[in-house]
Amino acid sequence: MPKTVTKKEAQERVDQLKKTINHHRHLYHVQDKQDISDSALDSLKKELFDLEQKFPDLVSSDSPTQRIGGQPLKKFQKVEHETRMLSFNDAFNEEDINNWFKRLKNHTKKDIKPNFYCELKIDGLAIELMYTNGMLIQASTRGDGRIGEDITQNIKTVEAIPLKLEKGDWPNHLIVRGEVFFSKREFNKLNKELKKAGKKVYANPRNLAAGSVRQLNSKITAKRKLDSFIYDIVTDQGIDKHHKEHETLKRWGFKTNPNNKICKSMKEVFKMRDLWDKKRGKLDYEIDGLVIVVDDNKDYDAGGVIGKAPRAAIAYKFSPEEVTTIVEDIKVYIGRTGVLTPVAQLKPVEVGGVTVSHATLHNYDEIQRLGVKIGDTVIVSRAGDVIPQITKVLKDLRPKNAKAFKMPTKCPIDGSEVVKHGVYYRCSNKKCGAVQRESLYHFVSKGAFNIEGLGGKIIDRFLEEGLINDLADIFILKKEDIATLERFGEKSAENIINEINQKKEVTLPRFIYSLGIFNVGEETARMLAQEVGEVDKISKLSIEDLQQLPDIGPKVAQSISDWFDEECNRDLLDKFEKVGVRIKGAQRSKGGKLEGLIFVLTGGLESLTRDEAKERVRNLGGNINSSVSKKTNYVIVGIDPGSKYDKAQQLGVKTLTEKQFLQLLK
Repeated sequence: MPKTVTKKEAQERVDQLKKTINHHRHLYHVQDKQDISDSALDSLKKELFDLEQKFPDLVSSDSPTQRIGGQPLKKFQKVEHETRMLSFNDAFNEEDINNWFKRLKNHTKKDIKPNFYCELKIDGLAIELMYTNGMLIQASTRGDGRIGEDITQNIKTVEAIPLKLEKGDWPNHLIVRGEVFFSKREFNKLNKELKKAGKKVYANPRNLAAGSVRQLNSKITAKRKLDSFIYDIVTDQGIDKHHKEHETLKRWGFKTNPNNKICKSMKEVFKMRDLWDKKRGKLDYEIDGLVIVVDDNKDYDAGGVIGKAPRAAIAYKFSPEEVTTIVEDIKVYIGRTGVLTPVAQLKPVEVGGVTVSHATLHNYDEIQRLGVKIGDTVIVSRAGDVIPQITKVLKDLRPKNAKAFKMPTKCPIDGSEVVKHGVYYRCSNKKCGAVQRESLYHFVSKGAFNIEGLGGKIIDRFLEEGLINDLADIFILKKEDIATLERFGEKSAENIINEINQKKEVTLPRFIYSLGIFNVGEETARMLAQEVGEVDKISKLSIEDLQQLPDIGPKVAQSISDWFDEECNRDLLDKFEKVGVRIKGAQRSKGGKLEGLIFVLTGGLESLTRDEAKERVRNLGGNINSSVSKKTNYVIVGIDPGSKYDKAQQLGVKTLTEKQFLQLLK
């Protein structure tokens, strides 16, 4: 059960959050600096908003939820908005959206129908445009919502924004609002030019858009080719539906987003959000969610304003790649090599499309580098297929009772001495029960022998019953041994034995990987198989010989040598032969069209799995790496790519869409 927060605890947390949020907002809006990501800041603001909703009397006039933006920069003339420029409160899941709509109906005391206009939320810079007699006379930024900055000359360089309106039914005085942004294509192009010139590159298109409209020299802005979508008419035109405002804007010559649409139920809203969460990687501009607007303008106006936001609209964000949460504990887990890995137990939070409740801290040195303590508020990151990790500790939110973590001196499983090897701490007992269990989990995993149906719980049961003691024992299991166990039967026992027998023949790369040699992953296992060819030959290589092989350094060479030096491991190899395990050799595909090329995958593929894509590359002589470097030839970019795509852009590595990749394979 979640802990009940007292009002005193809420007050302390609110005070901390306000201080931290205001600090980062000041950095971003006033100093043009950014210390944490937008999604991490959104996460803090959402926590503050939820606390203020729970304890309304804690809301104060200086709360970040009651203001918009920061103070305008002094280098531009100030502009007062005729009506305040609002922004939106955030929602991150279906429950948030349902609660928002319920609050709106309770406030208006109206049975508002779920009829919404849903717009892609552009990750750019909000602007206001003023027209007199159809001519653009002023453009301004949001600023603090009431006073912004005059950026007219710079906005006139944006070709998507009309200097003179089309059609003739516009009013003499017109104010509209929208967004300016950079396309991904132009963003990448400019960053390449900046890098070539030895200048600092921009972190994301939004920062670049903000920096471009704040150029004192409009000629610089003109060269940067900003784009724009307009989405709101401020001056009252008597239009009864929000979607009709978009139709009117388009008729007057403004660029509107063609992907916006009417949703007539919550189900349609959720479906649209999920669709664009998957497809956003295919757009040429960044989006971070949807804006859900009550389409009927009378209902919208009846909602009024709460703090900084209209009640009748909300930003439905995609699963953020970075969020904030609290470290509730740090526990130690023993891996298959005996290494003690500290893992942070987190207050559950959704990030990158999954609910995360723990994140590895890798080793004690990493804990020291981050400075993380139990009770800390931390930023958790997860992009694409990356494992969730803690990237930053927000020390100004640290509670007084935060506890430092100490690595245990005794193994938490069997009480053996813990010994330090470099940055790693390991159980000194090589036959530690945790090592044995994790080794078995690894052995049957997808990248190793891939024995389906033999999961962790079943392995645990076999260990408890004494049916297996080492990796090779799996292949001498008998149907009758399993069938007699509680909750097993003849059929389930037969299925397990049949699957084990079918997997007795394995490729050499899989076999090497299955052994669980410290520092030897799938790619290293594949390289050893291709370069050396037999397990017996690998076992006879010296550390010096091993280091002559591609991508093997001193640590990996030492790990391989140490494994084969252990008598129990040599006995295990003999036992595999006796129980009938057959190893198929792995020869390099010579003369393939991808010979010698290095590929990296990021994001999801639609027409084939990642494993199938890797196999296709290898069959044509190519190599697959897990990280992007200057040696990488191609990065294959799928749906919702992660940080590897950004790294490729920074290093100038060529990227391929899925279609281009398939064409290359032909």
